[in-house]
This record gives sequence, C-alpha cells and structure tokens, in this order.
Amino acid sequence: MDQKKVLTLCILHQHPRVLLGMKKRGFGKGRWNGFGGKVEPGETIEEGAIREMREEAGILVKDLEKVGIIDFAFEGDPVLLEVHVYRTDNFVGEPEESEEMLPEWFHVDAIPFADMWPDDIYWFPLLLGRKKFKAAFLFGKDDIVLEQKIVEVETLYLRNKQRPT
Repeated sequence: MDQKKVLTLCILHQHPRVLLGMKKRGFGKGRWNGFGGKVEPGETIEEGAIREMREEAGILVKDLEKVGIIDFAFEGDPVLLEVHVYRTDNFVGEPEESEEMLPEWFHVDAIPFADMWPDDIYWFPLLLGRKKFKAAFLFGKDDIVLEQKIVEVETLYLRNKQRPT
C-alpha cells in the first residue's frame, strides 16, 4: 500500500439496540453503517470519532471504548483505510438526520447485515460482545470480500488519544 487514511467508526450500543445510519451520500451511499470518517489535522483519533458522531447524528458521545482496528484494502487501489472502531452506550441528545446520515435504532437480532458493508457480519458480533479485535479485509470488484483476517486481542495498544501519523 502506498498511502494510509486514518478513519473512525463509532457504534452506539444500548443493549438490546444499536444505532446505525443510512449513508445518504459519498463512500458507502445506500448502506447502513456506524458513524465516523476522517480524522482532521490537529485532532486525536478519539476526538475525530466524537466530532463525526456530532456532525452525522447530532449527538454527543461519551466514554468511548476502542474495541477494534480494521485495515481495509481495495484491489487495485493503493490507499489502505485504517479504521479505529469505538462503541459506547453513553451519549447526550436524540439522534437526528444530517445531510450525510439517517440514524435508526435496530434490535441486535435485526441488524440489517444484507444492507451493510459485507465485512460487518464478521466483526460486529465481537463489538456487541465488547471484545477487542484487529482485522484486515481485502475487497475485490463489487465489494466482494476476497480475504479476511480477524484476531481477538486482550488489549489494543492503539493510539487512542494520539494524533494519527
């Protein structure tokens, strides 16, 4: 990989429900996903997750727990996406629609995996179980998962409060 982009992904999980957003534009349009995106210059990865949640769903998240890091590669694309995955059950405000996302609560037994990124079905159960993991996915044409690797870990030695390199 020639380049790396550091991104965030945050999932609200108040058992037995999770908050997802229907992506209305850009990368991933038409899919249910967590909330997140690019880390801005000068902010930590966690600060980026908090900002993105506020921008995309209108809520302030607290007590973020980093549960994973996923590397995404797309066949023929030199850019590696390094996604830092967070979960929380602590937030202030009511989710509201933004220009980018339409939030909706789902029961954990009714998560719409068929309308999400195809990798989600592999790692989402770990997030719901509050397990920590590292994962890597290689996508091919039509977003088919060509390769996958998921490892459950005890501790994530990740740059939670540091700025990305």
